[in-house]
Amino acid sequence: MHKKLFIPGPTEVRKDILDAQAEPMIGHRMKAFTELYTGIIGKLKELLQTQNFVTVPTASGTALMEAAIRNCVSKDVLCCTYGAFSERWLKIAKACDRTANAIALDWGKVVKPEMIEEKLKAKKYEAVTVVQNETSTGTRAPIEEIAEVMKKYPETLLLVDTVSSLMGDKIEIDKLGIDVCLASSQKCFALPPGLAVGIISEKALKKAEIVSGKGHYLNFLDIKDYFEKKGQTPTTPAISLMWAMSKQLDKMKAEGMENRYKRHTEMATYVQDWAKKNFALFTEPGYESVTVTCINNTRKISVADLNTELGKRGYAISNGYGKLKEQTFRIAHMGDLTLDEIRELIDNIDEILKL
Repeated sequence: MHKKLFIPGPTEVRKDILDAQAEPMIGHRMKAFTELYTGIIGKLKELLQTQNFVTVPTASGTALMEAAIRNCVSKDVLCCTYGAFSERWLKIAKACDRTANAIALDWGKVVKPEMIEEKLKAKKYEAVTVVQNETSTGTRAPIEEIAEVMKKYPETLLLVDTVSSLMGDKIEIDKLGIDVCLASSQKCFALPPGLAVGIISEKALKKAEIVSGKGHYLNFLDIKDYFEKKGQTPTTPAISLMWAMSKQLDKMKAEGMENRYKRHTEMATYVQDWAKKNFALFTEPGYESVTVTCINNTRKISVADLNTELGKRGYAISNGYGKLKEQTFRIAHMGDLTLDEIRELIDNIDEILKL
């Protein structure tokens, strides 16, 4: 029996999108692929209302986290950490031999613009990394306010992980001045895993010109040059996934992005109201994610047992991430899920827990 996924990735993928992967194979150097790929890029730019360079590499979002460091930082980077994935960016920066300083906060807390400004006043950094939606804690960073602070420091790039929020939470990339915005296909895009999405500013591309050690596979300049000359990717892409993405972007356009954002907000409100009534939210109040809710296990239930029972009914949620296992649990409300499906899930949890 298939378990409907209410986990923060991979998310539930509709059958017509899965079926789109069964298109006959084409060569990645054929005109047919150029048309497919340039079509995807055009659709992404339209839906995200961006003029920045957009690329869809065959990779996970983590690969673009590393690419952002390798392409945009020669030495000094400031990493804001408040959960597993924001800490991952710090680890990546150190693994790439960059000098990485951190604004280190407890999990569930969130970085504030004044914290970043204090650090930027004290030292010049080439870039600041922010996870806009921290999947491990269900926390939404105040990216709008952070972006305003960053505008005072135009030489410092703003690198933003929107892996679990882009296409579900409204993020005005160009307006905010985000220099590298990155995401993954298996979250709010409601696609199978395997593709990443990078939106890269002209300022970031200019910085890449003077940064050495960019590596080969995700060298922003090479990717851009290849796309501009041939409308293709430098290396072999996951063509089947590209067919699925193309179809899904058409469906997003038909839904309308404002409607999509509204649907995500409604689902988030429903889950968070239920969680506050029956448990508590783990996240710092006022910074709740639009796409995944992290619930404090105040009733000391067995999350593993709850998920086992849900599985018998055809549903799956997530236990707490890493050190938060059994202390918290997470319900994702992202992608193509609907409010009715969320209600159905919550009704089943209520029955199982006798709430």
